[in-house]
Amino acid sequence: MSAAIAGLGMTELGRVYGRSPRRLAADAVRLAAADAGLGLDDLDGLLVSHGMGGSPGIELADTLGLRDLRLLTQMNAFGATAGAMVAHAAMSVMSGTATTVACVFADAPLKPKQSAGSAYNRSAREWYGYGGMTAALGLRSVNSFYALAARRHMSRYGTTSEQLGAIAVSTREWAARNPLAQMREPITLADHQASRWVSEPLHLLDCCLVSNGAIAVIVTSADRARDLARPPVHLWGWGQGHPGHRKERGSDFGLTTGAASSGATAMKMAGITPSDVDVCELYDCYTYTVLVSLEDYGFCAKGEGGAFAASGALGPGGSLPTNTGGGQLSAYYMWGFTPLSEAVIQARGDGGERQAPANDVVLVSGNGGILDHHSTLIVSPHPKGA
Repeated sequence: MSAAIAGLGMTELGRVYGRSPRRLAADAVRLAAADAGLGLDDLDGLLVSHGMGGSPGIELADTLGLRDLRLLTQMNAFGATAGAMVAHAAMSVMSGTATTVACVFADAPLKPKQSAGSAYNRSAREWYGYGGMTAALGLRSVNSFYALAARRHMSRYGTTSEQLGAIAVSTREWAARNPLAQMREPITLADHQASRWVSEPLHLLDCCLVSNGAIAVIVTSADRARDLARPPVHLWGWGQGHPGHRKERGSDFGLTTGAASSGATAMKMAGITPSDVDVCELYDCYTYTVLVSLEDYGFCAKGEGGAFAASGALGPGGSLPTNTGGGQLSAYYMWGFTPLSEAVIQARGDGGERQAPANDVVLVSGNGGILDHHSTLIVSPHPKGA
């Protein structure tokens, strides 16, 4: 038996106010079930993930009125959660633990009349112990730690800000073709370079958006999915990587990520190599994350990610269409459900103006923490081995 994604549900995304994360999650699950041509009573599994705003948890099952579930849990590997959830759902379906599993993420950190930058701010009371020491040194946000990682890569391999900017520009080119994207106005490399520093060497246009909303997918057996309302998106392979980098001199922090191990595991399970991949949907909390993930997946040699991005390979018309919906840099930030949702859209051929010319093999990545957690999925419109 094999598994497939049979339904996709997406609420409004971006500056969406007036609904709690739990309500958004419930709406997304209903949309995903309807997309698959299923009722809520067809679900016997529910996996829930929430963002930085908290909620929902397993109480979502009660909100949806679900009964007699065979699988119910809350999962969290930060941005790697989506891939881990889908893999867990697939293994549950393949083992007979459950037959039809909804996986959902919801978050609502944006508040009316507040800036996006304030959504994840921590209060001074939260800095204590070792965290207080790093805060005193100026490392007070995730931005600072990713800036440190990017600077490490630049120092070792000569990666440049302009090369990171090429990723921002190509991602925005894709977003311009996505009616759901928050940011569709074209940008140039000069725009990237002129955008303010967030944490040097990261400019504002190197950093992802903040969004409210929810996304859900339905995982079931491939045999069952073939008889449902939408074309199945087959799950060929999956893997995780949790390197546990220590942020100290001499470590690999900033140079390699869990994409190296999770990608190798997923590709081996799928029976493919990087050269077989048609489309990449990579976790792009920062432009740097895309660059280092491309290297670790083997799409280019270590240290050559910058040149690869600057070559135009990632944008429309490029050799490796990447983040075809605009990613988290320009479309919407739903943790790992951003790349996952776009992978489903591409595998189904629903991309419209942004549809990649080939979609036989789509790679999906998730990155969580400060490069601490990684997940990889390989999906396809075709059954594995077809």
